[in-house]
Amino acid sequence: MSLVRLCASIFFLLSSLPLFAWRSSLSDTSHNYIELAALQSSIDRTPFWHQANQFGIVPREGSVISLRAGVDKLWTLSTKSLATNRWKAGFGMEAVGNTFLYNKPGISTKSGILLPQAYGTVRHGNWELYAGRKKQYIGLADSTLGTGSYAWSGNALPIPKVQLGLTQFTTVPYTHGWLAVQGFVAHGWFENNRPITKDLKFHQKALYFRLANPNGNLKLYGGMNHQAQWGGKTPYETTESQMPNRFSDFLRVVIGDPFSPPADSSYHSFDNARVGNHLGTVDLGLELEGYGVTWFLYRQNIYEDGSLFRLKNIKDGLNGIRIRRKNFYGANFELAEGLFEILYTKNQAGTEFIFNQGVFGRDNYFNHAQVRDGWSYYDRTIGTPFIPPTTDTSPLWPAYSYTSNNRVWVLHLGLKGTFFQKYVWSTKLSYSSNAGTYDLPFKAEPTQFSGLLTIKRKVGWLGGNTFLQGSIATDVGELYRNSTGFMLSIRKEGLF
Repeated sequence: MSLVRLCASIFFLLSSLPLFAWRSSLSDTSHNYIELAALQSSIDRTPFWHQANQFGIVPREGSVISLRAGVDKLWTLSTKSLATNRWKAGFGMEAVGNTFLYNKPGISTKSGILLPQAYGTVRHGNWELYAGRKKQYIGLADSTLGTGSYAWSGNALPIPKVQLGLTQFTTVPYTHGWLAVQGFVAHGWFENNRPITKDLKFHQKALYFRLANPNGNLKLYGGMNHQAQWGGKTPYETTESQMPNRFSDFLRVVIGDPFSPPADSSYHSFDNARVGNHLGTVDLGLELEGYGVTWFLYRQNIYEDGSLFRLKNIKDGLNGIRIRRKNFYGANFELAEGLFEILYTKNQAGTEFIFNQGVFGRDNYFNHAQVRDGWSYYDRTIGTPFIPPTTDTSPLWPAYSYTSNNRVWVLHLGLKGTFFQKYVWSTKLSYSSNAGTYDLPFKAEPTQFSGLLTIKRKVGWLGGNTFLQGSIATDVGELYRNSTGFMLSIRKEGLF
């Protein structure tokens, strides 16, 4: 498909969206943009930080021109004042068209249109019910300069789902503002053209608490998220290729029931442990407001079976500290924000797994004996991109299940600031040590450096609200093939 046809298709899509939206005499909020980007890499592999945590819209191979456009719109559902009207409805749509600059045999260079967002929503106060694809970050972690939350990082296209929950932390009644809560529950569907599993279903929920003096400077956070793949068809560890998919099985998925299922022929012995593939994190956080800076510290503890409950894999997790400045003085060069993270997943509760003896090691993160195409959506890792699919790593390293490298150690630095008061710069610098898996360890532990530098400036073109951005990313190491890439984009916001 040519770039002209992609542009025309996206323009037609955006221009027709208001015909299907809620109508109201009182408009509430609207955000929209259009962006044109070009990416050129030194080899046929896109550098890590150009394509990781981009919601699956940047190809991992090839050099491309990309046209992106999006709109989010909310309406109030009556003409009452904003103070009394709490019902709202709206939609979001984002389309990305990628056209490859050249075709090369052996790599995936098929042009097309992606929809990272396509949803409808109804809200009442802080409550929201939405259906469709929607960009989302889950977990206590930084979503801009960091590596992304362990279980749900923004690395893959959003999974289509129906979700009910709170849009922000909401004060619990009778706590005088000391306790606030945020959470949701969702049901979704994986793609049906997965390499191994079919008709795979998705369950997800999260619950987080915030404890703080309303007049104080300290906030404490805690909570957890839970994801499960269940109910699909797979030739592995099943009876007649069917994973448990009854309503009673769904209830067991929701509560993570570890007890044995009824003794009938529709269940495989593998389901004695737990129905489906479960994973998530238990998170802790602390935020401190100082005079000149805000501190945010967080820790995500990993679970995929009973290891965390027994504190056997407590060494594994994501640790982070972020510092944001609050005061600026117009200097030619200023550092506004800094972040440092450590991700460690090499322990996995040890080398042994003996179910009958209650020894729960070899947690084998993001791999699963039934769901052998792993914790992925359209061959992208849903969680941290530092546990990549086998197809991403260098052919020098052995292939294994979905990911051949889930025992990793990562040091990560993220920085953001300004220079000459007109330019915004940011960088991501990551160094990792990679050990493969317990079942198939790498003979050596390859190290990898991945870096990104981005510079952005607001320009007066196209009537204002236009941003010009350039970035350079590079991979140097043994896990991936060495690559350097350049990206240039122009983005116009507030079209209508």
